[in-house]
Amino acid sequence: METILKTESLSKSFGALQAVLNVDLTVRKGTIHSIIGPNGAGKTTFFNLLTGFLQPSTGKIYFQGRDITTLQSYQISQLGIGRSFQITSIFPELTVHENIRIVLQSRTKSNYSVFNSMSRLSILQEKAQEILERIGLEDKPDLLAKNLSHGEKRILDIGIGLASEPELLLLDEPASGLVGDEIVRVTDLVRSISSYITIVLVEHNIDVVLSISNIITVLYYGEVIAEGKPEEIQNNEKVQEIYLGDYQ
Repeated sequence: METILKTESLSKSFGALQAVLNVDLTVRKGTIHSIIGPNGAGKTTFFNLLTGFLQPSTGKIYFQGRDITTLQSYQISQLGIGRSFQITSIFPELTVHENIRIVLQSRTKSNYSVFNSMSRLSILQEKAQEILERIGLEDKPDLLAKNLSHGEKRILDIGIGLASEPELLLLDEPASGLVGDEIVRVTDLVRSISSYITIVLVEHNIDVVLSISNIITVLYYGEVIAEGKPEEIQNNEKVQEIYLGDYQ
C-alpha cells in the first residue's frame, strides 16, 4: 500500500522533558492508523508536530513523499492534512451551516460579500450542505453551533476537518466525553470517512480503537513501544502491562 505519511526519528523536547523521542511512523493510504498510550505519552504533541503547530527538535516528516518538517500549519493544511481537536474548534455563535461554509470559503479566493457572484456563493452553500449530509447534521443547518449536543459538536468538528478537503485527516479523541449512542454515531462516521480519506486517530476509548483500526501504534513516554494490528496490540504483553491492564 502507498505511504501517505512518514516520520523519521521525530523528536520534541521541552527543556529537560522529552515529549516525543525518535518516532518512526509509516501511515498507509486508505487506512485508519490509531495512536494510543497513557496520559503523558506524547500523543497530542506528536499530532502538533505533524500539523505544524510545533516544530520538531530533530527528525523529519514526509507527506506524500514531500518533506513538510519546517512548514507552518496553514501550509500543511493547504497540502491536504486536516485535523480535529481534543477540544472542539467550532464557532459557537455561528450556525452549523456557517461553520462548514466558512472553512470551504477559506479554500477559495472568494470573500463572502454582496460583491461576489451569486453562483459562486451558491456553490459554497451547496458544498456545505453536502458535508452536513455526510456527517448527519443536514437537518440542523440553521441551529447555532452552541446549541448542539456534545456529541453533535464533536461531529461538527469532524465536519470542519472535512471542509478543508484533506487527503489525510487527524482526529484527536473524537469520542472524548461521549457515551452510548453518541460513541456509536461518531465511530460509524469515522469508519465511513475512512472509505475515501486516510485517518490518523488518537483515542482513549480502547473499544473504539480496536473496532475500527487497521494499524495501532503505542506510545509510552514519547517512544514507540509496539505497533501492529488490533489483535496483536491487544495480546502484546508489554502493552497489557503499561496501558491495557486487564482489558480483554
